[in-house]
Amino acid sequence: MQSTTSQRELWLRQYHPGPDGDGPVLVCFPHAGGAATAFRPLSGDLSAHAEVWSLQYPGRQDRHAEAPATRLDALADAAAALLGAYTGRPLVLYGHSLGALVAYETARRLEDAFPGVELAGLLVSGAQAPSVPRSLGVHLRDDDGVIEEIRKLGGTAPELLADPDVRRMILPAVRGDYEALETYRFRAAAPRLRCPVSALIGSADTQTTEGGARLWEETTAGGFGLRTLPGGHFFTESHRPQVAAALAEDIRSFTHAARRIR
Repeated sequence: MQSTTSQRELWLRQYHPGPDGDGPVLVCFPHAGGAATAFRPLSGDLSAHAEVWSLQYPGRQDRHAEAPATRLDALADAAAALLGAYTGRPLVLYGHSLGALVAYETARRLEDAFPGVELAGLLVSGAQAPSVPRSLGVHLRDDDGVIEEIRKLGGTAPELLADPDVRRMILPAVRGDYEALETYRFRAAAPRLRCPVSALIGSADTQTTEGGARLWEETTAGGFGLRTLPGGHFFTESHRPQVAAALAEDIRSFTHAARRIR
């Protein structure tokens, strides 16, 4: 059995030092096909506000030799088991697209099974609420069909998607992530989160409607907020300064509220 330290090294990446003291820890969950490095720029933006960690799913980059997870619950189980060791510091989870659902399920597990963890809040972006059905069937398409879906979202340079070596390298992880997303089933009877939830969407995101994002409010008893920023599905990259400012504001709000409750 691997130690907590080795599991942390396997799953988490830190790119910038955070503030000294007992400030919040922000854990970032990547989108489908994404890796921990997707959050490197944002980590720099937020390093004055939180110690930023990025989750590295199996099957990509330095974990390319591992089989990708094809069930969202498996990712959430692993993340919760690891983050359950964080005690004494406010913990904020942030996920984009697929990562929003993994972060949500991780938050549920932390509140259910790890009473020592101070979960201060959940941040989600580019994602419909868990209760919105997902049946795209992307993971069942041929390779060209999967690549076309990535191209439509606009998060990867077209020249990379045209490179056979790049396609061969990324396709297993992308297909596995879409299978995890498309086989996920929301448990309507699950208790609402106690922590607050804040959602961000892009004004031109064809994958995420305002109505679908607003349903995140039904997942929490701790307060909800929704912001719309310019951009498409990857507005988090095209309008990163605005995103960083919004996240920093929520992190401060979550942390202050959590400390008042102590």
